[in-house]
Amino acid sequence: MKNCSYVAGIDVGSSATKGILLLDGKPVFKCMLPTGTDLAATARECMRQLLHGNGLTEKDLSFVVSTGYGRARVEEADRTVTEITCHGRGAKALVPRAGLVIDIGGQDSKVIRLDEDGMVADFVMNDKCAAGTGRFLEVMAERLGVSLLDFGRMWKAAKRPVDISSTCTVFAESEVISLLSGGIAPEPIIRGLCDAVADRLLGMVHRVGIAPNVVMTGGVSKNSGVRLSLEKKLSQRVSVPAASQFAGAYGAAIIAHELAQREMTDST
Repeated sequence: MKNCSYVAGIDVGSSATKGILLLDGKPVFKCMLPTGTDLAATARECMRQLLHGNGLTEKDLSFVVSTGYGRARVEEADRTVTEITCHGRGAKALVPRAGLVIDIGGQDSKVIRLDEDGMVADFVMNDKCAAGTGRFLEVMAERLGVSLLDFGRMWKAAKRPVDISSTCTVFAESEVISLLSGGIAPEPIIRGLCDAVADRLLGMVHRVGIAPNVVMTGGVSKNSGVRLSLEKKLSQRVSVPAASQFAGAYGAAIIAHELAQREMTDST
């Protein structure tokens, strides 16, 4: 029988692959790698780092759960679970009072409303275009010649936002070029872009129902400009836990721990 103490969760996202190792249900190690084009190889390397960083081998793991859009490519996984379920579980573990999860990844965004037990009550997901995603913001940052890490500082420096009428990457990029050509400073443009992303997310929030204790996860959670726009649109504070990018992997690992415990109980 495998060691029932160690389990792992692997979240293969479009931009980054995240992994978390749990020991007796508690996080002990995590890793994050660019996903790249070979999803299976990236997942394998992520698993290798989780194990070797703790002097373990695959035989030491009792259960592995994979999630994310590339979850089916994780060869080591004992079970695959949808990212909606995993992100909800992970966010609840990171912020126990979480009622609404706004997750923005590289190429999709999702809003998840949780019930009192932390289970998914409703959700909506945008995975059809780059609007309101990390990729959208990356393209805009490249066009403006600024770092994504500067968005928060520049958002605060803007007295008011410039209205960005489109969240379509192509059209918004044209708008930004036109605004820059017209002598508009980057700061109000950035605030306008963050507001445009927040407006799109707000529409998704209204579809699942507003709830208190909003938690932001995913790569874009580290963009404080988007968080500030969301807080203004929602009229409430938005929590960003330290391990916000690992919510999906954490949720997958929690489920792996539960399944391992169930297997151990069933075998006795």
